Amino acid sequence: MTSTDDESTFEDPGEALRLIERERVNTIRHVTPDPRLMYWPWGVTWLISFGLSFLRFGPDGKTLVDMPEWLPLITLTGLLITAGVFTGIVGARASRHISGPSSRQGAAYGISWSAGFTSLAVIFGRVGEQLPDEMLGLLWGGGMVALVGVLYMAGSAIWDARDMFVLGAWISVVNVIGVLWGPGWHALVVAVAGGGGLLVAGLIGWMHRR
Repeated sequence: MTSTDDESTFEDPGEALRLIERERVNTIRHVTPDPRLMYWPWGVTWLISFGLSFLRFGPDGKTLVDMPEWLPLITLTGLLITAGVFTGIVGARASRHISGPSSRQGAAYGISWSAGFTSLAVIFGRVGEQLPDEMLGLLWGGGMVALVGVLYMAGSAIWDARDMFVLGAWISVVNVIGVLWGPGWHALVVAVAGGGGLLVAGLIGWMHRR
């Protein structure tokens, strides 16, 4: 009886193909990180930290909101490192569902986030002592955002996620434009186009995932 049922189940090639496709989608859902966990921490981080930076160190050195000079940079540093470590953990945990080379790739990708942000934090903390506050903010902001863009594009190769590459490229372009415009403008561009873009990308990715 069982063999007869199995044979009848796959008599329709179309049904068999649909079953294969459903299993493929389910597998991808299990091994691919939740877009909200990958994108939203960065969106919130950039909206808050770069928003503060813009208000304190606006274009042409204008102070739009009076606050301690150290507050935007400390907030930026803390949130960037936290988001980087969190994203690394999410990426590494996604690989626990699989074994073999793909698992090692996922784990290595997760470690790369933490290692990259820790390394830049140490380097910028060392060389940034010679820079004025507005340029120090541009160094930290531009460097960290550049790293995020590159890591997203690298992640697209691991999970074959085209939207992840597009997002990484968008972040990179936004960051370069902001750096060329200079202190103040960089913070505004990254907060709105970068942070807002990440929140939208996380929502769209989650809806597609469902």
